[in-house]
Amino acid sequence: MVFRRAAAEFVGTFVLVLGGVGAAVIAGDKIGFLGVAFAFGLSLLAMAYAVGPISGCHINPAVTIGLLARGKIDIAEAVRYWIAQTLGAIVAAGVLLLIAKSRAGGYDAGVEGLGSNGYRAHSPGLFKLGGVAAFEVIFTAFLVFTVLASTDRIASVAFAGIPIGLVLVLIHLVGIPIDNTSVNPARSIGPAIFQGGWALEQLWVFIVFPLLGGLLAAGLHALLFSGSTPVDPEESAVAA
Repeated sequence: MVFRRAAAEFVGTFVLVLGGVGAAVIAGDKIGFLGVAFAFGLSLLAMAYAVGPISGCHINPAVTIGLLARGKIDIAEAVRYWIAQTLGAIVAAGVLLLIAKSRAGGYDAGVEGLGSNGYRAHSPGLFKLGGVAAFEVIFTAFLVFTVLASTDRIASVAFAGIPIGLVLVLIHLVGIPIDNTSVNPARSIGPAIFQGGWALEQLWVFIVFPLLGGLLAAGLHALLFSGSTPVDPEESAVAA
């Protein structure tokens, strides 16, 4: 059971990276930022229902650290999840590179980037480190808070995959021009391993700041949700 959950995290992260980064690398020039954003969101949505019942579908070290900080997972399981997520992303990036190399003219990850995250000259919009760091902290917090709130005992957990998938679409619509959007250290590690140059040099940014965002989300969730109880529909601010 212990390793079955980690295996589910491996599979989920593999699908997220292959689907999302794959859309950017293989079809980005045809589907644009909007298409790539939906590829990430739909990949997460699909995995939420496919592996969510097994592992909770973190498929993101920042989500795992947020749940760890909120006491919803223990440190041993969190470490297993982080290892599985990272390996899933690396394997997915390797498979993606293999597929990309089969195109006419081949594909050079070192030159073309393999969808790696970056700042300054390696940012699509030439954003500087400060802007990239702010984006990664704030929008990772946005994602992780959505996960925590949507899966809280007062929420309708059966539908949690929908807002989580949609918020990842929104995050990518904002973030792709900034740094190709990370908000997920595993997603960044996979392509960077195969890019091998500037992506590895800048990788620390896409590990440190998303993890800080995950911790920020945990703090916000604790502030808003601790001690909360389900609201009667007649008293709900969102009741019809």
